[in-house]
Amino acid sequence: MAAVTASAPPIEQTAPIPVSAHEYLARLAEERYEWAKGGGVKITPVSGQHDQLTAYLRQLLDAYLALNPIGRVRSGPFVMRLDVVESIREPDLQVILHTNPGQLTDTAMIGPADICIEVVSQESTARDYGEKFEEYEKAGVGEYWILDPVRRESRFHQLQDSKLYSTVRPDSDGYYRTSRLPHLALHVPTLWQETLPDFFAIGEAVRAMVK
Repeated sequence: MAAVTASAPPIEQTAPIPVSAHEYLARLAEERYEWAKGGGVKITPVSGQHDQLTAYLRQLLDAYLALNPIGRVRSGPFVMRLDVVESIREPDLQVILHTNPGQLTDTAMIGPADICIEVVSQESTARDYGEKFEEYEKAGVGEYWILDPVRRESRFHQLQDSKLYSTVRPDSDGYYRTSRLPHLALHVPTLWQETLPDFFAIGEAVRAMVK
């Protein structure tokens, strides 16, 4: 896999509702808001395609971590609090390894997750490609995966020693691998299938990877 320097696409400005971080957690977090730029940002309902892809990835990661118990996975609206950039986000998925120095509570990840995954929808394009890219990079999220089923495009960003993201492409067979999840091979073309592998197929595939 070849790594290239990643750059953030232009950011489309949003108009957050002015609230404090405390007010956000008390009133808005459970209602599908995120907190950034000093205000609550409403997250619109997801599509069926978004929901299916997120569910597939959650099952894949759950199966992998059951067989290779090196961390945990959490789904939105479980929040990730990034104090260094004054942001509280709800990644579609976040992987927190047991070696992560942050604090994983019952309601939030306090500090950057090791891997954040965002599945892009029409309304989240600017936020996922732009705002979150910059926030996750600055806050030290180890990897940021952007999966765009509408455009059938994937971007896998890995944080380098320079504290900047580089983009790592899948190999010639379409598999993405990362040292953070040893032996896991994510077949990117599968993500764009109309019918995704079911629970049993996922378990068999993951077992074959880690045996």
